[in-house]
Order: sequence, then C-alpha cells, then structure tokens
Amino acid sequence: MNQPDLDTLKTAVKVAVQRADEGPAWDSVINEVPVALQYNGISHAVMLCTPNDLAHFGMGFSLTEGIVHSPAQIFDITIEPSEAGLTVVMEIAGGPFMNLKMRRRAMVGRTGCGLCGVDSLDAVERDIPVVTRESSFPVSALTQAARFLPEQQVLQRLTGAAHAACHVNMNGEITHLKEDVGRHNALDKCLGSLAMTSPQRSGAIMVTSRASLEMVQKTAALGFGILAAISAPTAAAVNLANRLGVTLIGFLRGEQYVVYTHPEYLDGFGVAAAHKGYRLSVTRP
Repeated sequence: MNQPDLDTLKTAVKVAVQRADEGPAWDSVINEVPVALQYNGISHAVMLCTPNDLAHFGMGFSLTEGIVHSPAQIFDITIEPSEAGLTVVMEIAGGPFMNLKMRRRAMVGRTGCGLCGVDSLDAVERDIPVVTRESSFPVSALTQAARFLPEQQVLQRLTGAAHAACHVNMNGEITHLKEDVGRHNALDKCLGSLAMTSPQRSGAIMVTSRASLEMVQKTAALGFGILAAISAPTAAAVNLANRLGVTLIGFLRGEQYVVYTHPEYLDGFGVAAAHKGYRLSVTRP
C-alpha cells in the first residue's frame, strides 16, 4: 500500500487564492485528516484532527474518555500512516481493554465534536470524582497568560483556523500549548502531554474556545480544578463545574474575565476585582 501524500502530514498547506485587493496569491490553510484511535488491534474512534502531537492526542483522549485510568495502563503508542489517513495504535492493559470491548461502538467524529458516539442519555455525564486541591490559584497568573497566549499560537497566526489549549502555572507561564482544528482535540493533546510528562495536577487549563460540558469533563477527569475559556461557557458546563468543584472562568481577555463557579479557589478575586467579573450560578429546573 502506498504511503499518504506528505501534505497530509503537515499542519497547514499552501493553496492558491484570489484576494479582493491583491488578486492571485497563496494562503496557508489548516490541515485536517481522519485519525483512527486503535486499541489492541481494534479501532474505537475516528476523529478529524490536525496531524501533529498525535501521541499526546491518543494519551489525552484515552484518559479523558475514561478508556484508561492512568498513563501506566498504556504500554505503547505508535502512529501508522495509510492512504485513508493516520492511525494512533495503542497497546493497553487487559482490564481497560475488556471494559472497552464491552462498551465498544462505532464512532465517527466530526471536527469539534464532543459527544460523538455516546450511546445513551445516561452516558452523557460520566462518573467523575469531585476535584480536590490544597491551595488556591492567583487570578493574576491567568490574566498574564491570556495576554501572551495569542503570540504563542503559531498555527492560529498562520491559518486563522486553530484552537489552542494550554496549561498555566502559578507564575502565569504557559506550558504544554497544543493547537488543533478541533477544540476538543487541542484539549486532549494538552492534557495528554501533561499526563506523559508530569504527575502533578496543579495549575489551570486555558482554552481558546467556548467552555462546554465535555470540556469541563475532560479537565476534571485529569484532576485539574480550573478551566479558563476565552469565550463563553454553556449552562450545562456551569452546572457540571459547580458539582465537580471546578472553577470555571469565561470571557478571559486580558484583564477582563467572568467567574461562573467556585471563585473561592482564586487568589485576588474579591471586592477589588468585582468590576472585572462576576459569579453566575445556573441550576437545573
């Protein structure tokens, strides 16, 4: 079988365009390819992804979807190209594999899809433990990171079509930044990278998208207690963050932000910061 065209392995490709003010030109367009996630020889899911950091993607997806419960349960990850796309081939422990076979289903993911393949209403919200933490987090670290995030989004600057997810430490430094055409994919890549390099679950997760229910699920599943989004959250995300003990922040843009849940875990959020944000509690009827 022939190997795929090398362009399918690039994060962006050059295409000919017609610009209204300049005429013929070249433009960089983000790439997305089918990526299959395979466990012990059985294909479980096919997602459309930007073809970079796929080992991190496989690790993050496996952990955030509850397929494995620790990185140690994944013995090996390799990437195999084909004419149709790419396959993330993973060898996992017997126990998780038996559980996976019991719930196995056909699942084809569209770009940005979050709940593709969920086979019942009961499966929408998984049994994730409440996040516990021993210390609070400085809100100034988040606002500092938000100011510097755009200049670190290389693929977004190149194509204008990439989401990013990153980790922010107590000093406001951005680490483990990952980009992808899909916001869930970017988050899985970021969380997978964190899981493969650090056992600690301190710091905050920041995403350049809205914060929906599954984004809160993925963040809490790996034990992170803060999710900060550049855009808005959904009501379901607010409800779930309340229940799981996650501090959910939306509209984080420079010094401006809105705290929706658990502000008690933020240092520097109080009367002095009241003009910058507010807490909104949403409950189900």
